[in-house]
Amino acid sequence: MIEALIDGERRGPVLADLAIGRMRTAGKLADLSMALAGRFTSHHALLCRLHRDRITGFDAAIAGLDEQIASRAGRWQREAGLLTSVPGFGDIVTWAWLAEIGPAPHRWFSRHDKLASWVSVCPGNHISARKRKHGRTGDAGTYIKPVLIQAAWAAIQHRGRLQARYRRLVRRFGGDNNPAAKKKAITAIAHTLLKIAYQVLKTGTPYQEPGEDFYTRRESPEQKRAWLERQLQKLHPGCAITITISPAEPAMPPSG
Repeated sequence: MIEALIDGERRGPVLADLAIGRMRTAGKLADLSMALAGRFTSHHALLCRLHRDRITGFDAAIAGLDEQIASRAGRWQREAGLLTSVPGFGDIVTWAWLAEIGPAPHRWFSRHDKLASWVSVCPGNHISARKRKHGRTGDAGTYIKPVLIQAAWAAIQHRGRLQARYRRLVRRFGGDNNPAAKKKAITAIAHTLLKIAYQVLKTGTPYQEPGEDFYTRRESPEQKRAWLERQLQKLHPGCAITITISPAEPAMPPSG
């Protein structure tokens, strides 16, 4: 429609006929025809042409940069493939990660929480008089942090572990009607994505979706027992753990 206006077309029905998709229904075409019949002069066409040409130039520049980035990132095809297995990680997020953090973050950060602190997607600790004042994240990670936030918004659009975690966090932080709760939750999802990406690159294993019932299964008695056994193994490596379940004590007869 804009191209037709630039080329001199001013008839509303002709412009409306260029609509596509759901705009082509009978009622919408009539309303669109009326909306397109107005005061659009050659001056407006000149301004639209200038904007169109600038957008075309920007698109060409971005395409050229994408080609250069893709050629430079080609040496890390394996790592890029691992990162794209992470939910929300497309080409742009993957390239930003490789540029800002590198293909082997475990070489420079011994744990993922240290990397999260460097990127500034984990809450800070401001404790005074044994009271925690706030948990605001820092201002580091100028380039990679916004990209991880964008990846988090994309990741929660699909059913799975991350969407389930986001909903749980929103409820914990204040509910769906609280914008601050959603902001805190999406930052936590970005932190989770960083942790997943770190582990994927460290182990060389693509991400496997555990399912939207991941947290429900993890809270089962069997999962809790297995987690406690792992914690004991960490405290006392090589120890043998035996769990004995005592029979229930008989109920005491009522007194009197």
